[in-house]
Amino acid sequence: MAAAESPGEGRMMEKIVSLCRRRGFLFQSSEIYGGMNGCWDYGPLGVELKRNVKDAWWRDMISAHDDISVLAGAPAAFEMVGLDSTILMHPQVWKCSGHYDLFHDMMVDCRESKKRYRFDQIRGRWVEAKGRRAFVAVIADADAEQEVAHARAMKFFNLRGKDADKLVWDGEFISLEDVGEVEEVLAPDAKTLGSLTEPREFNLMFQTNIGAVVDVESTAFLRPETAQGIFCNFKNVVDSSRVQIPFGIAQIGKSFRNEITPRNFTFRVREFEQMEMEFFCHPSQSSEWYRFWRDRRMAWYQAHGLSGEHLIMREHAEDELSHYSTGTADIEYAFPFLPPGSFGELEGIAHRGDFDLRSHSEGKLDPNSNPLVVELGENGKPKYKGSGKDLSYRDPVSNERFIPHVIEPAAGADRAALAFLCEAYCEDEAPDDSGKLQSRTVLRFHPRLAPTKVAVLPLVKKDGMPEYAQGLYRELKKEFPVFYDEKSAVGRRYRRQDEIGTPFCVTIDGETLSDGTVTIRDRDTMEQRRVKPDEVVEIVRRAMRT
Repeated sequence: MAAAESPGEGRMMEKIVSLCRRRGFLFQSSEIYGGMNGCWDYGPLGVELKRNVKDAWWRDMISAHDDISVLAGAPAAFEMVGLDSTILMHPQVWKCSGHYDLFHDMMVDCRESKKRYRFDQIRGRWVEAKGRRAFVAVIADADAEQEVAHARAMKFFNLRGKDADKLVWDGEFISLEDVGEVEEVLAPDAKTLGSLTEPREFNLMFQTNIGAVVDVESTAFLRPETAQGIFCNFKNVVDSSRVQIPFGIAQIGKSFRNEITPRNFTFRVREFEQMEMEFFCHPSQSSEWYRFWRDRRMAWYQAHGLSGEHLIMREHAEDELSHYSTGTADIEYAFPFLPPGSFGELEGIAHRGDFDLRSHSEGKLDPNSNPLVVELGENGKPKYKGSGKDLSYRDPVSNERFIPHVIEPAAGADRAALAFLCEAYCEDEAPDDSGKLQSRTVLRFHPRLAPTKVAVLPLVKKDGMPEYAQGLYRELKKEFPVFYDEKSAVGRRYRRQDEIGTPFCVTIDGETLSDGTVTIRDRDTMEQRRVKPDEVVEIVRRAMRT
């Protein structure tokens, strides 16, 4: 079997997007009306994949967690519980959390194309021709940015292909932030220079109104993260569940961010699902817990199929840290749409200290203060008042009272599903029904994540094979998502299942009717062996446990 093609080679992302559309993983939202930028619908296979990712995360965090044992690398035993908070919350939540003031990007508008861009995502190079000089700008993560810049420069200076040597490039690609002469910038979609506005702040929260009257008092926001619902319910969980520190509260749910330039398939979107956990611990142990969760979350991705060469952990430099964080590490993946050697964030593990509980109790903390103190307004009073509730914790053994520190592993379900899709995609060669080598596309999902676990295939539609296959299908369906297919040659049916990532195919043939055995085929090795029908369930279960 030929070596598989790895992400980043050729036009890999185009192939993945095409497969997702063709086989029902992902569709453009509102496609029949021209689509909605930054919004995607999960099709029949995509919804199963994403649900499997969320189930695997929830199982690791909550349902399979051992509350009474000390896990390897953990400073102590800890408890885990779940939560599902509302998307709409009191506006004061977002003021005390800092989102109302700080949750923004710098943006620029193009007066000519009427398009909007994030200021930090525009790069370009200086070029001269015909006695003129211009900074040719491109989107920072565009494929082959030099080729794009070259084509735009040729068009701008009205040069033919034979005159390409008349372009004189000056320096390497730099960010638009480092360019002083804005009037000499050729915006990414413009034909003339100087069409970009000065950068300005753009709040990323979606605003809405609650109630029958639309006024200032009715203003609310769609949540930009799920974490604040956990912080606001800290005391409720402690009082009702009798959990003791250290413990974690996990949540999966929709969040919304009004991204200026959503792009790269489902990587940067306006509506997405988060898998977040807030881990509450004693301040003296917070550094140990930070290291534990950082390492454990990295191991989770590796256990589910992301390879070492495409997956890294990057500690944030001090100037990258959020205002509340004393340490943050990003787990990053080499997505195929990124330039070679570049990585995109999958998950952030942040040491948030006591910022959140204190803010919701006392009032918004000043991010410029160290140690953190409540931020004051022009009148000398707290800029945004907290709830006034005591969100401290009293240790039932030592009777010590303190504000817990928080470690937050925050992952995107959509980004995780996309990373698993990209990692699973490969192309190789395999023999067809006649023994001739044919190219095939395979999604090598971990069996735990695969949308369909088993396909049941009668060899032919006669001699009692369909009836036997249908009976086996119904039995397996009680345990796993199973697909039944009796159309076309069996080799072609194998290819269809390979392309959607089904780990096993079970074929019913003439031998089945005589000795009661079936053929089970492995997606990755293509090995086929005879087994008893009742062995199939255990084979699949074993694969899902590994």
